[in-house]
Amino acid sequence: MSQFVEVTRQGFGSRAKGSIGGVFFGFILVAGTVALLFWGEGRAVKRYKALKEGAGAVVEVSSAKVDPAMEGKLVHISGDAKTSGPVSDAEFGVSEDAIKLQRTVEMYQWVENVKSETKNKVGGGTETVKTYSYSKEWRGSLVDSSSFKDPSAPQNPKTMPFESASFLANGVTVGAFSLPKFLISKISGTETLPIASLDKASAAVKEKAKVSNGSVYIGNDPNVPNLGDVRITFGIIRPGPVSVVAQQKGNSFVSYQAKTGNVDLLSRGIVPAAEMFQAAQEANKVMTWGIRIVGFVLLLVGFGLILKPISVFASVLPFLGKIAAAGTGIIGFLLAGIVWTVTVAFAWIFYRPILGIGILVVTVGLVVLAIIKLRKAPEVPTMPASTPPPMDDAPPPLA
Repeated sequence: MSQFVEVTRQGFGSRAKGSIGGVFFGFILVAGTVALLFWGEGRAVKRYKALKEGAGAVVEVSSAKVDPAMEGKLVHISGDAKTSGPVSDAEFGVSEDAIKLQRTVEMYQWVENVKSETKNKVGGGTETVKTYSYSKEWRGSLVDSSSFKDPSAPQNPKTMPFESASFLANGVTVGAFSLPKFLISKISGTETLPIASLDKASAAVKEKAKVSNGSVYIGNDPNVPNLGDVRITFGIIRPGPVSVVAQQKGNSFVSYQAKTGNVDLLSRGIVPAAEMFQAAQEANKVMTWGIRIVGFVLLLVGFGLILKPISVFASVLPFLGKIAAAGTGIIGFLLAGIVWTVTVAFAWIFYRPILGIGILVVTVGLVVLAIIKLRKAPEVPTMPASTPPPMDDAPPPLA
C-alpha cells in the first residue's frame, strides 16, 4: 500500500506559547515522579521487612495431612498440584487435565505505522513531516481503522467472531490442602496445546473454522492470510509439583499478614522455603530498580519540558537552537540525576533512618576528609633563584 505524507508547520509564536505551557506540565511531572520514587522506596523497604519477617516465622509442614496445631501460622508445603477434573472450553470442544486453559484469538488486520521528522526553520518555526505507512499484522485486539490518517486507508473488521478467554480448574489440591484462586493464578509454566480436531466444537465453530498446524483457523489459506482471517491457539498449565508459603486456614490458605505487608508465595517444583524467600527478595530488587529507572526517565522528560523554552527562543537561528537544545539536554540530565539521588536518599532516611542517616554521614565524612586532604597537600618546593658568583677580576678590555 502507498504511503501517506502529512506536512505541518508551526510558527515561532505558537511554539513559544506551547513551550511555556509545557513548563507547567513539566513541574507537575517532576513533582509526581518525586512522589512515585518516594513511594517506590517505601514499598521496597516494606516488602523487604515483610519477607524477612516471613522467613523467620515460616514453619515446614507436610502436605499429606492438615495439622490443626498449625492453624493461623505461616507454613511451607510442597507436593503435586492435582485437579479434580478436566478444564474445558465448551465452545471449541477442548478439554484437558490442566490447572489452566488459555484461548488466544488473533485477527489479521491493517496497522498504521508513523515516522516523523522535524526541522527547525529560520525565524524559530518548525516543519514536521510525518509519513504514515500501513501493513497487515496479527493482533489480539481490534485495531480501530477509523482513526487512520489516510482517509483512503482500508478499513478493518468491526468485530471478532470469538474472544480470548481463560479457564481455571474448579479445584486444585496439593496433598490434603486445597489451593485458593489467588495461589492458583501464581502457577506458571504455560505450554502450547495442539488441537487435533473440532469434532466436539459448537456448530458455530464448525461452520467457520478448521484445524491447521495444531491451531484453529478461520479463513481460506493459513499460509496466505487475508484481512479479517482469525487464528486461535490454546495453551495449558499442566498439573505438577509446586511449593507454597502462606498462612494455613483450615485445609486451605490465606495471605499471611506481616507487620509491613502480605506474604504469600508459590513456586513451580519442590523448592525449599529459604530459596522461595530469596527469590522473592530478588524480585523485590528488580521491581525497585524498575521503578527507579522509570522515575529517572520521567524526570528527564519533566526537566526537558521545563527547559524547552530556552531552546525554542534560541531556535530563531537554527544552529543556535541546536546548541541550546544540546545544552539544556545536559542540564536536564544533571538536574534529573540530582533530584533522583536526593529523593531516593531522603526516602531511605525516612523509611530506614538508621541506615539512611549512617550512609549520609559516611558520605559527608568522606567528602569532608577529601577536602581536608586536598587543603593539607604539601606544597611543591621551588628552587631558589641562583645568583652569579662574584667576579674578583675585571674582564679584560676589548681589543
